[in-house]
Amino acid sequence: MVIATLLSKNHTLFGGETMIDWFLTYPIPLLQGLLLTLELTALGLLFGLAVAVLFASILQSHWRFLHYPIHAFTFFIRGTPLLVQIFLIYFGLSQFAWIREQDWLWIWLQEPFICAVLALGLNSAAYTTVLLQGTFKTVPVGEIEAAKALGLSSLQILRRIILPRATITAWSAYSNEVVLILKSTALVSTITLLDLMGAIRQITAETYEMGTGLLIAGLVYGSLTAITVYLFRSVEKRFPPIHRR
Repeated sequence: MVIATLLSKNHTLFGGETMIDWFLTYPIPLLQGLLLTLELTALGLLFGLAVAVLFASILQSHWRFLHYPIHAFTFFIRGTPLLVQIFLIYFGLSQFAWIREQDWLWIWLQEPFICAVLALGLNSAAYTTVLLQGTFKTVPVGEIEAAKALGLSSLQILRRIILPRATITAWSAYSNEVVLILKSTALVSTITLLDLMGAIRQITAETYEMGTGLLIAGLVYGSLTAITVYLFRSVEKRFPPIHRR
């Protein structure tokens, strides 16, 4: 159906003049949607990375009683669709009266932007926790033992040895997580946010040019993905040769 629309008499090849008309007629909604997409991606990744570092560090500790809830969290998040998680946070939490009664909490959770960042961040945190947990195990035991012999505390060992090593090892794989979160932001339009996909859906409702809208979305997300991969590869080239893919 989309292909037929693209090839209809009102469209030139690859959208042609119609795509240009979109950018000329709706530059502000498209730009605002793009900026919101980038903002959601950045905040979600930052929040997720902070939580992941904390959880992965706890999993490396001897606090066994904390391992089980973290494993349960990563299992639940990785085993359920992100769309379900967004709905659970945005629609589900509001069903609890005690949450609505907590003014300091409800003032945040009633905002779709906060709920979207929370959902994206927790989703990223689950996958990044598993990624970091695996890379932490690749740090040579001899380096850790040497650091202990020099009198470094557990926190200093984590900050000066384990995290730098894990960052280099996980860098390439983490780029995939960044791309996944970037593309997953398209789901936040389901909770009234006008990100890039939300703006395109709104314009499509006015123009009925679904084929052009989807094509623009594909081109923009594809371009953002290419830029992200290029940036990660550029940084990776600065790593010592032994750590490159």
